This record gives sequence, structure tokens and C-alpha cells, in this order.
Amino acid sequence: MNIQRLNQLLEFYKEDPSDPFVIYGLATEYASDKNWEKAIFYYDLLLKDHESYTGTYYHAAIAYTEIDNREEAEEIYKKGLVVCEREKDHHALKELRNAYTNFQLDDDDEW
Repeated sequence: MNIQRLNQLLEFYKEDPSDPFVIYGLATEYASDKNWEKAIFYYDLLLKDHESYTGTYYHAAIAYTEIDNREEAEEIYKKGLVVCEREKDHHALKELRNAYTNFQLDDDDEW
């Protein structure tokens, strides 16, 4: 984790706690340090308040998978696919479809 970048993002967040780019940056910084609790806090803010921020779904689903909450991860994947299609974000949609397929295959391996 880049502490300087994190501190700068936290300052930006104090100035405007509704900026999805800043919230996403905070989540990403915490995720890079595997601080899943804090990462998920910010991903959840995005999922709740900025549904159309398509990049969130991929990373939020991974974070939930990392804490072994596969049910929530699957719900995030499914909702993200709908949102990406609605927003016509083809890049995010392709990335999310591939990740969701891999997620499902990993689930099959547990049987």
C-alpha cells in the first residue's frame, strides 16, 4: 500500500465523500494491502450510492471471495453483469463475465 497515496485519497474523501473515483481509489488501496474489511467498506459505498460505476463489481466480488463470502460475491457478479450491460460498458462486461465464469468453475472444484 502506498501510504502517501492513501493519505491523499483520505484528504480528497474528506473534501467530497461522494466522489466515486476517490472512493474507488480508497477501496483499491486497501485491497492492495489485503485489508479486506476496509476495502469492502468502500466497495459497499460504491455499490450502494454509485451503482453505475461498473469497475466496482469485479473488485468487490473478488474482495468478498477473499473473505469467503461466496454468496455475496455471486450476487455482486450477477448484478454487475446487468449493470455493465445496461451501461454498455463492454470492456467491464467482458472482464466480469470471465471472472464470474472462473468463480463458478472454482466453486465446481469444491465438489
